[in-house]
Amino acid sequence: MSRTDRIYDWFDSRLDVERGQQFLGKAFPAEDSFLLGEVALFCFLLLVLSGIFLGFFFEPSTSAVEYDGSVEKFQGQEMPEAFVSVLHITYDVPFGMFIRRLHHWAAHLFVASIGLHMLRVFFTGAYRNPREPNWIVGTGLAALSMGAAYTGYALPFDEFAATATSIGYNLTISVPLLGDFLGQVVFGGEFPSSATIPRLYFLHVLVIPMAIAGGLALHMWILIRQKHTEAPREDDVVAGDREIDKGDDSVIVGLPAVPNQAAVSAVVFFLTAATLSALAGLLPVHNVAEYGPNDPASTPALIMPDWFLMWVYGFLKLLPQIGFSIGPAHINGEFVGGVLLPGLVFLAIAAWPFIDRTPEPTHFTADPLQRPWQTGVGVAAVAFVMIASIAGMNNILADQVLGTTTDVVNPILTAALLGVPPVLGGITYLLLRDGATSPPSDDEGVAADGGAADSDTADGKATDGGTSDD
Repeated sequence: MSRTDRIYDWFDSRLDVERGQQFLGKAFPAEDSFLLGEVALFCFLLLVLSGIFLGFFFEPSTSAVEYDGSVEKFQGQEMPEAFVSVLHITYDVPFGMFIRRLHHWAAHLFVASIGLHMLRVFFTGAYRNPREPNWIVGTGLAALSMGAAYTGYALPFDEFAATATSIGYNLTISVPLLGDFLGQVVFGGEFPSSATIPRLYFLHVLVIPMAIAGGLALHMWILIRQKHTEAPREDDVVAGDREIDKGDDSVIVGLPAVPNQAAVSAVVFFLTAATLSALAGLLPVHNVAEYGPNDPASTPALIMPDWFLMWVYGFLKLLPQIGFSIGPAHINGEFVGGVLLPGLVFLAIAAWPFIDRTPEPTHFTADPLQRPWQTGVGVAAVAFVMIASIAGMNNILADQVLGTTTDVVNPILTAALLGVPPVLGGITYLLLRDGATSPPSDDEGVAADGGAADSDTADGKATDGGTSDD
């Protein structure tokens, strides 16, 4: 036995290398729409790496320190240490402004790619049996990504961020019975307190990232265990030495993980990094020097959250200031608009695979044009979120676009929020209900995945035998 064989046997006896090689021939469908999940994964990796860099210089403290840096107007002033450290990162640390911008845009693209990925899964029916668990995990990841962005938003402790973060504090303490307790846990007491920034920093750099990493790991494990969905095939497919019937969904056909899919993933990673680098180099982000440190005595003229939380803000803008009690629990408008309604939205999303149920496992994706009522529901949901987001910007719409007041605009937006989504959903349903069947998409796969690997990697082909619901 050669030395190489002995080394291989040593690792195989301890790590089951032979079993691990089965993954090398796993089939990944050759469809661009599946790459949105990879973009989210790579954004998270870049967020972690850039966050580590920023963490070396950020001080999660509101203690007053004297500023001595490059921003002339703050020279000699005593300001919160968190704010001072962000100024230091932005203007004095080499590449600090670039890394801070990269972190900012990676966070936005992370949320956007998760949202687009979920839309792709929804409209193609890729959440159906047996993939309901992964849809639920993905819904949780979407919520966690927004939580990560919110907790990071507060850390500079400038005037704008602190004021916007106070909205989240008010929503937290509005929770009946548990509000004060949650305010103590998350914010360290009445906002802002000396414990606020350390608590949010701890959540932002450890608790939520670990939850996201665990969710991504679980998401990938379920994906590998269940295998991908695949677009319907136009013809029979030859993969390796096998001929796969176009209607056989027990075998998934696509690119082998190594080397084909690995090369595609590498390209996607570098394109993602290049896109974020271009955004970081060309576009500014939140200007902390312009807003200045937190000042409880003043409020910026225009306060609103980032786009991915704007729909929640829209609920708050449109709901009347209600207040009533049910036993010991007090219910107010902030709880209904900022906690209850968004919670119901996420609950409806998570429950959707159990509403659109399929009794048998389904491994082909569906044509959205052949799913009238499901596509109609999706169109209505997208319209609902978009109108709610517009409502979150009602002051801009009223003052700068229409030249009127929010008192005039709000009733119109409320009527639109309640009426437009069902109308658009109904129109979509009626248009698709009697539509002709579209031809299935052409499959580009050169690997078949159905269970335990029996790979033949010659000419970029691999065949996995078995069934896809093992």
